[in-house]
Amino acid sequence: MVCGYLSGLCTFLLLCGVCAETVTAQAWKTVKWVNDGDTIHIEKGVRVRYIGVNTPEIAHGDQPAEPYGDAAKKYNIKLVSRKRVRLEYDRSKKDRYGRLLAYVFLKDGRFVNEVMIRSGYAYCLFHNENYKYTDLFLKTQRQAMMSKRGIWGKFQETGAGYMGNRRSRRFHLKKCLFAKRIGKKNRVFFKTKRDAFWDGYAPAGKCLKEYWKN
Repeated sequence: MVCGYLSGLCTFLLLCGVCAETVTAQAWKTVKWVNDGDTIHIEKGVRVRYIGVNTPEIAHGDQPAEPYGDAAKKYNIKLVSRKRVRLEYDRSKKDRYGRLLAYVFLKDGRFVNEVMIRSGYAYCLFHNENYKYTDLFLKTQRQAMMSKRGIWGKFQETGAGYMGNRRSRRFHLKKCLFAKRIGKKNRVFFKTKRDAFWDGYAPAGKCLKEYWKN
């Protein structure tokens, strides 16, 4: 009886357009501020982190900006600043820093997370709970790599040997202490950093140096 009532209520709310954010796990918001290439602020100071992508860091504290960090931020500003965007959520809605995790879409249908990768300003960052568009992101990244767009145009390679974790899809220098802690069944080896990125692995830990030049 109760289940039937709730089901009928949800249908009614959908038809009336009420509580759409709760029912459809998405919402339209205005971008108030752009932090960097993968993080924005919306209404009420809420921070939103793009799911599935990572961009080079901008300067913070005593740390200088990474190559392409400022360029990624400028590109993100051009895409979303002061615009209405649709936030689409996945299984996990917040990260350990309290930021809202979302896939972001513009009114014209452009998928911001994917556009950042396609432009060569971001790379894939696998999330073990939010993976709805993982295959699309990796396909897009490979296209950007082959076209040498953005960060991929001046990619730095050392060929030092790397070890990845199949579960987290992160990789380290093979000699790194954290690499040695990866369970044997989850280990995957890469000759180059490019090979790791090509397979959708993202760099982890301080053992890795910069990957591209300005």
